[in-house]
Amino acid sequence: MQDTLSVVEDTVLTAAPAAPADTAAVSVTEATGEAVGQLQRMLDGLVAALPRIGVAVVVFGVVWLAAKGVRSLVHRVTPGPRNSNIGLVLGRLAYAALLVIGMLVALVIIFPTFEVGDLFAALGIGGVAIGFAFQDIFQNLLAGILILLREPFRVGDEITSGEYTGAVEAIETRATFIRTYDGRRVIIPNSQIYSDPVQVITAYQMVRSQYDVGIGYGDDIETAKRIALDAVRGIDGIMQDPGPDVLTWDLAGSSVNLRVRWWTDPTRSNVVKLHDQVLIRVSQALLGAGIDLPFPTQQILFHDQTEATDGDRTRQREGWPVPESGDAPEPAGIAWALRAGGGDGQSGRPPADAPQAPDDDREGNRPPDLEA
Repeated sequence: MQDTLSVVEDTVLTAAPAAPADTAAVSVTEATGEAVGQLQRMLDGLVAALPRIGVAVVVFGVVWLAAKGVRSLVHRVTPGPRNSNIGLVLGRLAYAALLVIGMLVALVIIFPTFEVGDLFAALGIGGVAIGFAFQDIFQNLLAGILILLREPFRVGDEITSGEYTGAVEAIETRATFIRTYDGRRVIIPNSQIYSDPVQVITAYQMVRSQYDVGIGYGDDIETAKRIALDAVRGIDGIMQDPGPDVLTWDLAGSSVNLRVRWWTDPTRSNVVKLHDQVLIRVSQALLGAGIDLPFPTQQILFHDQTEATDGDRTRQREGWPVPESGDAPEPAGIAWALRAGGGDGQSGRPPADAPQAPDDDREGNRPPDLEA
């Protein structure tokens, strides 16, 4: 009996550890079976949905073609010029609206249980996050639509936005393309153009240019103005109505500045070409008539005193006070410094045994022995 119990215990103790391994094997088998079954159901659903997907693709393609036709039709029937921005904006909006409608119809065909209300509910939940994520895109989009509708400038106009100047190549709903005068393409976000000041150079049929010309103080101003004005009037391309004019603009340190102004066609190439011609013709005409075109100059006057009491420390109005001893230092003299090589070598004062300068020298005249 004891032997039988021992055999049974050994059997139980030996068989017990094998139970977890069998359970794990069963779990892996079940999981694999469930995955295979799920994949099979998905494939069956995809095969069953293939006809609906095909119909949805066809419907979306038809809507896409219809959207393109509607865009062209709206652009063509919109009142105004053929390339007006209002027709372009309305055509793009109609195109985008039809594409959205076609996409929703395709989703309903593929997923019969899909409801548009569910989509709007999902968008309402994540609308704030989407708004922050696409804030710049929406801002540029709205600014582009407003620019196209209000038409502050058109394709081909020359504008200045920030530090960039050039001709407008294209106006899109997100950005405006500018070709600069040195041949570079600049893409400027529409939000920047709409919020910042923009200078439209070709907004009108004419633009005024100007340049300052300096003549000498010894020249006759009216004569110089007449010569410059005649020179400008003789240039082809300068408008006569309004005509050019020359104004006395500034009394500068080295010259009397005359401002020459003229009107031309606003295109950049024309402005630069005529600017070159004006400078050449005006300078040649003035120099040919003997009118000085001075360089910046500076005049320095040397003198010993500015008034009779200067240098007399007992009477002068400013400077060092007279010492209590009553002995005032000798006044410094430029004339003595030039003649004696600096006098005592430091102060420029004449030596004690030097003869006094005559009274007329105290008024700033040169000593007789310094006259050449």
